[in-house]
Amino acid sequence: VQLQASGGGLVLAGGSLRLSCAPSRIILSTFSGSDMAWYRQTPGKQRELVASNLAGGVTKYADSVKGRFVISRDNARKRVILQMNNLKPDDTAVYYCNGRIMGRDYWGQGTLVTVSS
Repeated sequence: VQLQASGGGLVLAGGSLRLSCAPSRIILSTFSGSDMAWYRQTPGKQRELVASNLAGGVTKYADSVKGRFVISRDNARKRVILQMNNLKPDDTAVYYCNGRIMGRDYWGQGTLVTVSS
């Protein structure tokens, strides 16, 4: 299984970006039963959970992004989306897609999000 992440870039504060993550080589039922999440990391800091979308439909968010970010899942296309609105300079980080698929953790390659003030 490989997770293909895309959508990072440079944006001004207050702007929006949309990240997408699609696991390859899994069938639809496997994706539907997987827990998906987005993490982020800045230099010198631990990787932190930004948002998660569990197989049962439960979503969770870090306090710092509540009300601004939305995680959603498109099971038909086997991808998970992170819509990021009202971005702040503190959101600058490398964002990683994570999938717990059939009991194993998989990570995407990371996509850089830079928010300029």
